[in-house]
Amino acid sequence: MANKKQAKKSKSVSSNPLEEVKKFYDFMVANKLDLLEFSHEGKTLRLARKSAVPSVHPIPVFSGTSQQQPAQPAQTAQQVQGETIKSPMSGIFYRAPSPSSPPYVREGDSVKAGQVLCIVEAMKVFNEIKADFDCIIKKVICENGKPISANQDIFLIERK
Repeated sequence: MANKKQAKKSKSVSSNPLEEVKKFYDFMVANKLDLLEFSHEGKTLRLARKSAVPSVHPIPVFSGTSQQQPAQPAQTAQQVQGETIKSPMSGIFYRAPSPSSPPYVREGDSVKAGQVLCIVEAMKVFNEIKADFDCIIKKVICENGKPISANQDIFLIERK
């Protein structure tokens, strides 16, 4: 009689294994879980799902064959008249040390030689770009958080 009860019990628990797994998955989704592990009678079921927000940050790839990249510096160079400070490398242009910090320099700021103007992130290294001489920032040419190429104009300046 005990065997019949066990057989009946195991049939009700695992009548259709796919339906049982779906129930666990639905439970995960309803409770916003990324990992669920269930063990019963020596058997273990482990479900894992990817988070809605990926933790991987895309790495920009710069190539000379891109049609979009050369067009931007050419348009910028035509609009800018005067002396400029150019980027020494390709990377991502940042005006401030962090998103919540104020920019290193603003238009109209007077800058001393050696003062940090911006940061260019290249290969996960944040490189400070410093002024080589005293000047006044007339215009910030590049957009914050956007890719720039080597020798691209980043600031329109006037020497002191």
